[in-house]
Amino acid sequence: MNRQFSKQILVVDDDPMVNSLIRRLLEKRGYRVASAFNGKEALNIYSTGVFDLVITDIIVPEMEGLETIKELRHTDPSVKIIAVSGGGIGSADDYLHAANLLGASRTFSKPFHVEEMQRAVDELIGTA
Repeated sequence: MNRQFSKQILVVDDDPMVNSLIRRLLEKRGYRVASAFNGKEALNIYSTGVFDLVITDIIVPEMEGLETIKELRHTDPSVKIIAVSGGGIGSADDYLHAANLLGASRTFSKPFHVEEMQRAVDELIGTA
């Protein structure tokens, strides 16, 4: 499959291993990827570039993923967002339902299947 190298994705996850895994997965498929480790950093990075997709964990420091989704939607109503959650105080399903209500394009529970994430990214911004 041929990917357009101009497609840019922002990955937001405070777990360096998960962040790196998603980044490597996407770069291997030809996407350009920027990483953030919390919501505030994500908003700062988002404001400096043109991103086709944001993949964000829900439980991240400094600004939770739900607030990040809300701010991203306020800034850019057309932004495509994939929300990911392993749960926290509440269940992952509760967080992901809230993410859907705030405008997430797709949601995944951790651990997610790599193939499903790839398919969702390709459907949202790539050439499936």
